[in-house]
Amino acid sequence: MNREYHKWYSPSLQRNMELLVFGHRGRAVLFFPTRMARFYDYENWRIIDALKDRIENGELQLFCVDSVDVESFYNQYVHPSERINRHLQYEQYILHEVIPLMHSKNNGNHLEVAGCSMGAYHAINLALKYPYLFYKVIGMSGRYDLSQNIQYFKDLFDGYHNENIYFNTPVQFIANMHDEHILNNIRKMEIIMAIGQTDSFLSGNQEFSRVLWTKGIPHHLYVWDKDAHRPRYWRRMVQLYL
Repeated sequence: MNREYHKWYSPSLQRNMELLVFGHRGRAVLFFPTRMARFYDYENWRIIDALKDRIENGELQLFCVDSVDVESFYNQYVHPSERINRHLQYEQYILHEVIPLMHSKNNGNHLEVAGCSMGAYHAINLALKYPYLFYKVIGMSGRYDLSQNIQYFKDLFDGYHNENIYFNTPVQFIANMHDEHILNNIRKMEIIMAIGQTDSFLSGNQEFSRVLWTKGIPHHLYVWDKDAHRPRYWRRMVQLYL
């Protein structure tokens, strides 16, 4: 299996960033890590190995990026407005540094985006904001409203809310979206969400699904047995949905 390590100084983030590429061609997938996780965790958890045959056969090419969650959403030492601003800098890194790399490594015209846990939020949020970039998005065990208190998962903005938070909360901005051009682009995407039946985020996924149907956005919501918020479940999910 082709495996490439990349590292460069990101102008968007003003720090070094790392990522791994698996595969030599095929459907290019931007793969976001879990909460505060690293670019190598999917490899360590054998999630990449679960896709080994498809990667080696040239069906898939995965781009496993790093996160800055500890500097953004989970940075309790700065004001919530700074947390979301750091996330927006990360978004610029993805849009203007990682995606051009993906295009340079893969001559396909369209991209996919996926993630597990917090990575599912990143994937869904990015795809719905920039639907013209992607033709498929997969969110596994995701949380799509970071401003809610859900059981022992706290509101990551401590009750603070501004326009940047609103436009990075898919449940909120999709519910109020009326731009048919953007909605039509979203409707063209294949949208898949998977969640465990006892996962803390199940009700949020169901509410988000309801919002998507209200806007006429086709999608699939798969509910798995038990919590399903573990690498052993994600290894099976990626085989089904990627």
